[in-house]
Amino acid sequence: MKLKELESCLQQVDTFEEPKILLEQYPTSPHIAACMLYTIHNTFDDIEGKLVADLGCGCGVLSIGASMLDAGLCVGFDVDEDALEIFRRNAEEFELSNVDLLQCDLFHLEAEAYAQKFDTVIMNPPFGTKHNQGMDMKFLRAALTMANTAVYSLHKTSTREKELSPRSDQVFGENPPSLLAKMTEAWTAEVLRTNEKHFPH
Repeated sequence: MKLKELESCLQQVDTFEEPKILLEQYPTSPHIAACMLYTIHNTFDDIEGKLVADLGCGCGVLSIGASMLDAGLCVGFDVDEDALEIFRRNAEEFELSNVDLLQCDLFHLEAEAYAQKFDTVIMNPPFGTKHNQGMDMKFLRAALTMANTAVYSLHKTSTREKELSPRSDQVFGENPPSLLAKMTEAWTAEVLRTNEKHFPH
């Protein structure tokens, strides 16, 4: 699938009807989602045939895009039932069979239940503004626990410059994964490849 075709398909994905401010529900634009997923798929080969987790999936634009790029299975995790209902309708409209949904609080999951269970984790986490300070870092820690190979996460550029780079030892521990690539402008896509020391296979 070509990038423009993927973006065109993602423009048809329904988004939040009544966004919840406290959950920082904002839609991932079709353009950003398509560029992110296309890069993950074509540059790193981390979608096709892979078991993918989408943390804080919301209405499912990243999961649906991953499904269209032939993920083996993409599982969306979100705490909000209303968002997952929109996701479910989107998946039905596109007649996708390789997506699944799980309503849960990501931070109350059994730590070992999903440890290294997914090849790839994709996400556009809450930025940790307003009443959720540090939430994006919590999502990253959870993602790194769940991923066996790579984590792809969208962040504001200011977060990468002020939080991720100087504090990588605090965020990721003694063996941080390597940063491979980023998207520019107002967003960065952190492409975190786990190394064998951090996540033994």
